[in-house]
Amino acid sequence: MESALYMLTALTMLACAALLLRAYAKVRRKLLLWSGLCFAALAAENFLVFADIVLLPKTDLYTYRQGSAVVAMGFLLYGLIWESR
Repeated sequence: MESALYMLTALTMLACAALLLRAYAKVRRKLLLWSGLCFAALAAENFLVFADIVLLPKTDLYTYRQGSAVVAMGFLLYGLIWESR
């Protein structure tokens, strides 16, 4: 059951990223771009959680998971500080 929850969370993040990036393609607002990239990196982090716990339980992917989360927050922080009006 928990593997389905991990996958559902990752797919939800991926859907949010797709919707944000699609909106960016229409209106060209930079904050939508950075938010979409943030959600894409968070989706990657959630896929890594799934892989770490379900697919490869003997392999430690903690560093890669945290790195992906840091990149995601970096995208959002950059967008909020330097690209907002």
